[in-house]
Amino acid sequence: MLSVNLTINNRQTFILTGIPGMPEKDFWLALSLCLLYSFTFLGNVTILAVIKVEQHLHEPMYYFVATLLATDLSLSLSSMPTTFSIHWLSWCSVTLDVCITQVFFIHTLGGVESGVLAAMASDRFMAFCFPLHYTTILTHGLIGRIGAAVLLRSVGTVLPVPFLIKRLPFCPSNTLSHAYCLHQDAMRLACADTRVNSIYGLLAVIFIIVLDVLILLASYFLIFQAVFGIASWEERLKALNTCLSHICAMLLFYVPLTGMTGSHCFGRHLSPVVYRVMAGTYLSLPSMLSLTVYSVRTKQICQWIVQVFPGDRVGS
Repeated sequence: MLSVNLTINNRQTFILTGIPGMPEKDFWLALSLCLLYSFTFLGNVTILAVIKVEQHLHEPMYYFVATLLATDLSLSLSSMPTTFSIHWLSWCSVTLDVCITQVFFIHTLGGVESGVLAAMASDRFMAFCFPLHYTTILTHGLIGRIGAAVLLRSVGTVLPVPFLIKRLPFCPSNTLSHAYCLHQDAMRLACADTRVNSIYGLLAVIFIIVLDVLILLASYFLIFQAVFGIASWEERLKALNTCLSHICAMLLFYVPLTGMTGSHCFGRHLSPVVYRVMAGTYLSLPSMLSLTVYSVRTKQICQWIVQVFPGDRVGS
C-alpha cells in the first residue's frame, strides 16, 4: 500500500512559493517584475547587438563578454515562467516534469556562467602575461572550442540530475521554498534516501564551481604578480582597472551562489525569507548588474551608447 501511495505522489504537482507577505496574485508586483525583466532583456540584447555590429569589438574579450551576458540573460529568464505564473495568474502548482526541466536549465546555465567567468580570467591572464601573442593564441576557433567545452561540461554534468530526481518517491508535503525549482529544494521533499542525489550534487559542484574558482584564483594570482612587477603605481592602477569589470561580474555571481548554497546546507533554522532572497538574488542580480557594469566600465561600449544617446538629445 505504501508503494502505491508513493507512486501516486510521484505524479503529484509541486506548490511554488511567492514572495513572503505578498498576495499570490498582485498586479503591481507582477508589473514591477515585468518591467524589471523587460529592462534586463532589452539592455542585454542591446549590448549583444553592439558587439555584433561594431567590427572593432570583434576581439576575444568582447566575445567572452557577449557569452557572459547571454548566459546571464538566459539564467534570469529560466525562472521567469513560474515566477509570472504565481504573481500574475496565481498558478502556484507545477508538475514534476515541468519542475525537473526547470531544474536542468537553471543548474546548466549556472554551470555555463561559472565556466565563462573562468575562461574570462584566463583571457585576462593571457592579455597581461603574453600581450604580444594574445591575438595569435586566442583565435576565433579556440574561443569557439572553449565555449563548446564549457557548454558540454555543464550539460553533461547536470543531465543526470533530472533522472535522479525523477526516481524519487515524494511525500504528501509538496511545497517548495521558491517560485521556481532547484535540485536541493526538490530533493528535500523526497520520502526516500537521497544520499545518491547529495553525493552527486557535491561532485557536480566540485567538478564545475570549485574547479572554476581554482582557475580564477590561479589566473588572478599570476595577473597580480605581473601587475606588481610594474614599477609605476599609475601603470599598475591602469592595468588593474582593466580587470575591474570582470572582478565585479565574479562577485555578482559567486557571492549570491555561495549564500544560496550555504543557506540550504547549513541554514535549516533560518527564516524562509532568507532562502527566497538568496535564490532570487542569484538568479536576477547578475543579469541586471552585469549589464550595468559592462556598459559603464567598458570604454568602447560606453562610447557607443553616448554616440547613440547623446546628452543634447536628453536636454532638448
